[in-house]
Amino acid sequence: MKQHKYSYETRLAAAKAVVDDKKDVVSVMRAYSIFSPSPLYQWCALYRKGGAEALIQKKRGRPEGYKVEKEPLTREQELEAMVRQLQIENAVLKKVAA
Repeated sequence: MKQHKYSYETRLAAAKAVVDDKKDVVSVMRAYSIFSPSPLYQWCALYRKGGAEALIQKKRGRPEGYKVEKEPLTREQELEAMVRQLQIENAVLKKVAA
């Protein structure tokens, strides 16, 4: 099922109509072409709790520039990492054998 996206103006007007103007949910859904009562109820709750600012959609996910580029390892660092890994594997195998 496809989710519909509604503009801030639509969300605000619909929530105001239900909360402030005391209009019924079905008529507001028809007037603003809202296909389900669920988002309208959520918008009304947000509007009651935080006003018009609460209906502004926030960006989701990780912020841009989040990924930090790592410097490539030198040959010596690669070898040290490999030795550490092999030491760990060796220790695990010794414990299993014991």
